[in-house]
Amino acid sequence: MQILLPILAPAARRMWLRLRDETGMTTAEYAVGTVAAVAFGAVLFKIVTSPGVAAALTRVITKALDVSF
Repeated sequence: MQILLPILAPAARRMWLRLRDETGMTTAEYAVGTVAAVAFGAVLFKIVTSPGVAAALTRVITKALDVSF
């Protein structure tokens, strides 16, 4: 076993370094974040363009513009 230790130690170190490398993790995290942002934007767009919200926003803007000083 002592004869194999000098040979296995560098190989084990390379394997350990390769296994703990997380280079691809950032790409996956950005992809998940982008999908979540797009989904949130789609839901928000659907809510804002609904007839009830559009009417409420129109009333608020009209009321704000009709204020007399």
